[in-house]
Amino acid sequence: MDLVSSRKFVFSDERYTEEVNIPEIAKAEYGMYTWPCAPVLAQYVWHNRSLIRNMSILELSAGTALPGVVAAKCGASVHFSDCREFPQCLENIRRSCESNGIQRPIIHGLTWGNIDHLSDLPHFDLIMSSDCFYDPHCFEDLIVTIACLLEMNNDCKFICSHQERDSSWNIEFLLHKWKLKATRIPLISFHGDSSAIAGSELPGNHTIHMFEIVLST
Repeated sequence: MDLVSSRKFVFSDERYTEEVNIPEIAKAEYGMYTWPCAPVLAQYVWHNRSLIRNMSILELSAGTALPGVVAAKCGASVHFSDCREFPQCLENIRRSCESNGIQRPIIHGLTWGNIDHLSDLPHFDLIMSSDCFYDPHCFEDLIVTIACLLEMNNDCKFICSHQERDSSWNIEFLLHKWKLKATRIPLISFHGDSSAIAGSELPGNHTIHMFEIVLST
């Protein structure tokens, strides 16, 4: 697999600047390309960096791992994961981490719906993922995985960015079935409403939503 490019993101505010370089491969279907949702979630992480510092975080379906890399550079202890059936994705996570000075990253092969290996994971304070709801056929496997992880990690929450591809898609029934509830996070609350986040051209004109998912009480 030959690298096609390295995409640069520069997160900044009036006090700090953090540059992240993400290598990309021309196999977009394998999660080795930075999709529009990723910089939105990364911007959420950057905006809340004082809160996530020293947190233990799991990034599900990390792909090029932009949000997780930003979290790690902001002081969080990040575990990265992607589908164990696609070792090239796991290797690309490693490449992204090493390109940003994150040596010996902890990477797990996790497949949605297969909960056998979840008990081997450590405790997490936060679980996050970008663009994970992209295929309705996989929604329940993903939600089962999220529910199991939240049950295993007290007071943990799942944060995700979602690209709206079809307004008819709905996960409310599955959330209720697996005793979860979702709350929308306004993009404007963390400056994630720009069409060009971190000096990139992403997310462009795509419609992106942010959600927090927790266990129902």
